[in-house]
Amino acid sequence: MAASTDVEDALAATDAPTDRPRERLDVRELGPPEPLVETLETLSELGDAVLVQVNDRAPQHLYPKLRERGYEFESADCGDCVVTAIWRD
Repeated sequence: MAASTDVEDALAATDAPTDRPRERLDVRELGPPEPLVETLETLSELGDAVLVQVNDRAPQHLYPKLRERGYEFESADCGDCVVTAIWRD
């Protein structure tokens, strides 16, 4: 598992808002399409918080879904994982 500091360092490299609560969702152990499904379900219940998805790869299939739903997002590599910050503008 990635160290919390690695995830935080990767997150700091994004433009994600820093003045909002954050919720972390680790989907590295899930097989497709569960990371996408879990992320979209979590977002629907999240409100104004920033969702921090931790994955073993960039969630390429998630990006178009986020755009369709009006979310801002940015991914950053944290060494052994990819951190994607997702938020509403």
